[in-house]
Amino acid sequence: MTRVGVEIGGTFTDLVQMDQGGVRIVKVRSTPSKPDEGLFNALEVAGLDIAGLREFAHGSTVATNAVLERKGARLGLLTTEGFRDLLLLRRQDREVLFDIFYRKPEPLVSRRDTLEVPERVDSGGQVVRPLDAEAWAPALEAFLRAGHYDAVAICLLNSFARPEHERQVAALVRRIAPNLPVTCSVDVTRAFREYERASTTTLAAYVQPVLDAYLSRIGKRLEAAGFDGRFSVMQSNGGRVPATAVRENGASALLSGPAAGVTGAIRQSARSGIQDIITLDIGGTSADVCLIRKGRPDLTREARIDTLPVLTPMVDIATIGAGGGSLVWIDDGGLLRVGPRSAGANPGPACYGRGGTQPTLTDAHVVCGRIHPEAKLAGTLSIDVDLARQAFAPLAQSLNISVEDVADSAIRIAVEAIVSAIRLISTSRGRDPRDYVLVPYGGAGPLHAAAVAEALAIENVLVPPNAGVLSAYGLLAADFSIYDGVTRRTAVDDAAMPSVLATVAELLVGVKARADALGLGEERRFDVTLDMRFVGQAYDLGVVVDHAALASLTAAELYAAFIREHESVYRHGGLGTNKPVEIVSYHVGLHVAPETVPSLADVAEGDVQVPEEPARIYDTGVWHDASRMARGSVRDGMSGPVALEDLTATVYVPAGWKAASDPAGNLILRKAS
Repeated sequence: MTRVGVEIGGTFTDLVQMDQGGVRIVKVRSTPSKPDEGLFNALEVAGLDIAGLREFAHGSTVATNAVLERKGARLGLLTTEGFRDLLLLRRQDREVLFDIFYRKPEPLVSRRDTLEVPERVDSGGQVVRPLDAEAWAPALEAFLRAGHYDAVAICLLNSFARPEHERQVAALVRRIAPNLPVTCSVDVTRAFREYERASTTTLAAYVQPVLDAYLSRIGKRLEAAGFDGRFSVMQSNGGRVPATAVRENGASALLSGPAAGVTGAIRQSARSGIQDIITLDIGGTSADVCLIRKGRPDLTREARIDTLPVLTPMVDIATIGAGGGSLVWIDDGGLLRVGPRSAGANPGPACYGRGGTQPTLTDAHVVCGRIHPEAKLAGTLSIDVDLARQAFAPLAQSLNISVEDVADSAIRIAVEAIVSAIRLISTSRGRDPRDYVLVPYGGAGPLHAAAVAEALAIENVLVPPNAGVLSAYGLLAADFSIYDGVTRRTAVDDAAMPSVLATVAELLVGVKARADALGLGEERRFDVTLDMRFVGQAYDLGVVVDHAALASLTAAELYAAFIREHESVYRHGGLGTNKPVEIVSYHVGLHVAPETVPSLADVAEGDVQVPEEPARIYDTGVWHDASRMARGSVRDGMSGPVALEDLTATVYVPAGWKAASDPAGNLILRKAS
């Protein structure tokens, strides 16, 4: 029985097929205007019998794009009386500090589409003003009739502490407009901070109709072709769930594509016994980096999509506009820049010969000889070196330097941008990147990896086999995961420990019930994280608690765990050894491991047929005599410069670096001593 994972990127759509015959991979060009068409195109190119599929896993940026392009639902927002301007006021911070013309981004819901609900609950969950739903019903009916909304979001003040009023409002909306989708904040996130919770709720409601329609189209086409297996979708937290669960909470899928790559990197590097890694995913439009400790990615509880906060567990990924399709240009000050704008799939880089005339990072690698001039990207897409050089010619003339120097400078600028992004997730958070192994993937990741590692003094780079499709591989390698959490401030002392354990037990009962309803397996593991802080602090730190030892956990052990985490991040244990500590929020996760997943090294087609040949590669302002060969032909201890090619990516080993394959099929690059 065949399992298939399909990941849709900005430039290419990747497919990984697993069955008893091993692993098979397919890459096709994406169709940004109709992403599901690219998905089924990949299935067609693979020649798969959809009726014979046992499992279909998917990840895409459909939800994210709906937000970025403002193409989601027309929303109505219901919020507590006196809080109509919540989304407009936001927080006092500014994304751009020194721009005197700065304006806060437009919220997803306008003021005229917001209706106040006459109710009030305090932060402790006590009802201050009861909700008289029937008396308020005529105002709600008039609001819904006038707005012609596609969906309604409900976010009442402090509903995380007492959800009854939200439930009553939702029931009233469904009675008045039975076919109108309704999203309650307590079903999306039960966290405090009203603006962030309202933002998350409106984001979930905004993308829900788009995501629901998208997944429905895919589901219907699969069903029409005879598919009766399991259809799952990647979540932003690095785990997947059945598609029906994602259709209930669109906020969980906002970063599903990048999260799949992180999961694939964790699984593949673990085959070499390596658990502390920094991932580097460079695709067609962006570069994503993530830090992994002991085989687990850091999860952030708050991320931003187009400056809008999202309170949902997400793999902590930093993204910059430095992908293969990122445009190279000169700004008004005469400085060379790379990104964030991208050539995308259409027309793509100039070297693709599809009408693109502006230079991109991919064109830079072609000009510098790192990408084979006769390469066939995605199996069919030819490279045109002359078109790449022509695209860079105007920049070279403007800067009065050679085409090669412009291209090489663009690559180095991209490398510095990536280095800055990695420092953001490592050194700025108290972690030394030298303690980690860099794991590059995506079509362009292995081209930049050695230069990035050298700038950060990272000694080892692990390049997975067929790194260009690692995100699609990660879809099948990912656990099925369910998360839940709640804000409930609790002092860390002996008297409060029964309450702590009871809250965790309550959350565990909830995730188990959801797992049962979704038909997930019985072999489950759990994780528990407590957001803690010194009393009086505004922000908190996540402290991981051993689920197996939870029953015997003492207040002293919990206090000590927080102090260790505080010292790890801030390099000091707080203002005093006896300063009181409190738990702010509780989070639990349930995980069900997938079936045995083979290595990406087990590709049935084998390696590409690239005869070893001499090459000329331009690097750091100098032409180098180099070699070019198939990745599978690498000899242990081979010194650069050399370009190694497999079915999905080129690995560039610069001068001063050595390459060797390990028993897991991973390529290990090390700085020569």
